[in-house]
Amino acid sequence: MYPNLNFKIMGIIATLIIGAIAGWLGGTIYKGSGLGLIGNIIIGILGSGVGYWLLGNVFHISLGEGWIGAILTGAIGAIVILFLINLVFKKK
Repeated sequence: MYPNLNFKIMGIIATLIIGAIAGWLGGTIYKGSGLGLIGNIIIGILGSGVGYWLLGNVFHISLGEGWIGAILTGAIGAIVILFLINLVFKKK
C-alpha cells in the first residue's frame, strides 16, 4: 500500500541506532558529562546532525560513506555538543 513507508521507518530506526552508538561513544570519550544513557542517546542523535552539518558544510570533510562514517561523524558531533553543554552548565 505504501511502499516507501517501510524504507522510511528503517531509516528512522537506523538513525536512532547510529545516534545511540554515537552518543555512547561521545559520552565515553568526553567523560564527566553526567547525562546518562538516555541523555547520551539524545545528544548522539542531535550530534549526528551537527556533525554532518559541521564537517560537511563548514569544513567540507567527509569521513566516508556508510555506517562507519555515520558513527564517526555522529561521535564528533556528540563530542562537540557535550563540550558545549559542559561549558554552559559547568559544575563549580
